[in-house]
Amino acid sequence: MEEPTPAEIENETPPSNIFIPPSVIPSSLLSGRSYTYFSPVPPSLLAATEKSVPVCLGVDEAGRGPVLGPMVYGIFYLPLPLSDPLLRQTHHFDDSKVLTPQVRSSLMQTLATAGSDLYQSCGWATTLLSAGDISAGMMRPSNAGGSYNLNAQAMDATAELIQGVYDRGVNIQEIYVDTIGQPAAYQKKLERIFPTAKITVAKKADSLYPCVSAASVCAKVTRDAALEVLWKTRGRPPTNDEEKDKNDEDRNMEWGSGYPSDQRCVSWLRGNMHPVFGWGPECRFSWGTAKDMLEGPKGVKVDWPVDDDGDTHRLTDFFSAKDQEEGDELGTWFGTPAGLEAF
Repeated sequence: MEEPTPAEIENETPPSNIFIPPSVIPSSLLSGRSYTYFSPVPPSLLAATEKSVPVCLGVDEAGRGPVLGPMVYGIFYLPLPLSDPLLRQTHHFDDSKVLTPQVRSSLMQTLATAGSDLYQSCGWATTLLSAGDISAGMMRPSNAGGSYNLNAQAMDATAELIQGVYDRGVNIQEIYVDTIGQPAAYQKKLERIFPTAKITVAKKADSLYPCVSAASVCAKVTRDAALEVLWKTRGRPPTNDEEKDKNDEDRNMEWGSGYPSDQRCVSWLRGNMHPVFGWGPECRFSWGTAKDMLEGPKGVKVDWPVDDDGDTHRLTDFFSAKDQEEGDELGTWFGTPAGLEAF
């Protein structure tokens, strides 16, 4: 995966006044658990299904590369005839990386506001894969099934989100996905899971298909807002009330975008690392940046004991020569072996 440029890093950095969408649930976020949020299904979409109006769905993600914060998968769905007029022409959705943080936040706020045209015509959902769960999966030992890599986690999150929309009574007929890995292989996997839908997996789908552009905004704003909640709870240094507002304004200089190539992120990690436990639910311990710091001079090497049930005996231990030498009763029941001197 290519490292973002300085300009991209700045665009990836959440603004301090970002809109907090309903997909950000602080209690779940701070617990370190992954979770999924589904918006209410607009009645117009259920009506569209009954009238056989085709409904399209887009899928995209945000936060695949950072060492801090969750990876978020987002989906967005609406009647296909509204895709270009409503999303591209009226609200000017585009790849979230092209839009400024302020524009992304404003679009998300409109989508989540009851009574708006987006709220009445569109549905969306996100799965927030926590940093802890990502790391636990990637570092899963072989006796527990082996590594659960990021591509597999992403594939499962995508399939579960799409299935969740079907389960809510929406008849998705067309699915558009921004690819992870090879488009053809990814598309075949989804076609096996959802054989009744027309599925298109493509590179740069977030720029080609409006519903994927909207999904990318849902995913990106949810991640940005999640980082903001994590920062206010765990990242911001302790301050008195007079300094609180100033520290909120200077937050970007402390935390940054969360990418390993962002010096603000690396500096925060170095300055806030516990020598034994590292960091909290905001950090992906499986990333090289975090591993190197924990294994460096400021980290404490810990040797974890191997779990056992307290009984370390093997069956053959009961027939060992050691027992016979110590005069074990069973070992000498039939006498002791005679040496050569007996002959």
